[in-house]
Amino acid sequence: MLEAVDSFLNHLVVEKGFSVNTLEAYKNDLSQFVKYVEERSDHIGAKLGWEVVDLSLLTDYVSNLRSKKSYRDTTTARKVAALKSFFNFLIQEETIDQDPTELLSAPRVGRNLPKFLTEDDVAKLLDRAAKNETPESVRDWAILELLYATGLRVSELVSLNVQDVNLQEGYLRCLGKGSKERLAYMYPRAVDVMKHYTEWARPQLLSSARRIATGTNGDSVEPSAKQSKNVSTSGQTALFVNQRGDRLTRQWVWTILKTYAKEASLDISITPHMLRHSFATHMLRGGASLRHVQELLGHSSITTTQVYTHLTTEHLRQEFDRSHPRS
Repeated sequence: MLEAVDSFLNHLVVEKGFSVNTLEAYKNDLSQFVKYVEERSDHIGAKLGWEVVDLSLLTDYVSNLRSKKSYRDTTTARKVAALKSFFNFLIQEETIDQDPTELLSAPRVGRNLPKFLTEDDVAKLLDRAAKNETPESVRDWAILELLYATGLRVSELVSLNVQDVNLQEGYLRCLGKGSKERLAYMYPRAVDVMKHYTEWARPQLLSSARRIATGTNGDSVEPSAKQSKNVSTSGQTALFVNQRGDRLTRQWVWTILKTYAKEASLDISITPHMLRHSFATHMLRGGASLRHVQELLGHSSITTTQVYTHLTTEHLRQEFDRSHPRS
C-alpha cells in the first residue's frame, strides 16, 4: 500500500511542483490512514490492499479522527482532502475502479480571519530590530524588514540566494508554491538595510565561519570532515546565513521574530506569517487593488486573497463609526 502512496507523492513533486512542507503533510496524513487500514485488516482478517477501502471504512476513519483522536475540524478536513486527492490519483492510474471518497463528507470549516499587526506594532518591532549594530542584529533587522516589505513566506525567504536580489532596482525574485517565480519589491528603507547587510554584516558572518574553521586565533588548522562540509563559505550562495556560514532555517527565523517581539513589548503570539498578513492588509488599506496584492503574495487564486478584504472592510467600519458626525 505504501508503494501507491510513494507514487502519489512523487506525482505531487513532478507534476504539481508541491513544496517540501506540503509534501510532508500529505505523507503524514496518508501514512496515518495506511496504518488505520492495516489495523482494521488485521482485526477482521481481510485482504490488505486499497480494494478493501470503501465508504464505510472511510466514514469510520473520519469518526475515529474526531472522537478518539480529538482532532479539530480543520485538521480532519485537511486529512479528508488528502484522501480525496490520493484516491483520485488511484483512479487515474487505474489502480482501483471506483473512488470510495466520492460521497465522503468532511467537517465544514469556516475560514478564520488572518491575524495581523497594526502599523504601530510593526514600527515598534522594526525599530527594536534596528537598535543594535552587530552582524547578527543587522541580519535580523534585514530579515524583518524584508518580510514586511515583500510579504514573503518564511520558506521563500530562507530559500533566497544572493543572486536573487537586485538592490539597485529594489526588487527580488523568489520561487513560491508550485515553483512559480514572482517578483517582490522593497521600499527604500528595506533596500538600505539589505545593502548594509549584504555589504557588511553577511561578509562578517562568513568571516566568522572561516575563523571557526581555522582556529580561534586565526592560525590555519586542518578542519575536520564535519567542519569542511559545513564551513565551505567561499561558495555560499545563501542570502541569510548564521555564524557557521550555514543557510538560516525556518525555525531560526521564528526564533528571531519572537525574540524581537518580546523585546519590543508586543503582547501577542507572533509568527512570520503574521508579517505576511500585515503586508497584505496594510497594502489593501493603502489603496492597492486586490489583483495586485494577489500577484505580490503569489496566490494562484484571487479567492485566497479575498480573505483580506474582510479585514479592510472592518477597518472601514471602524473609521466610519469614528468619523461620521451622526455615528
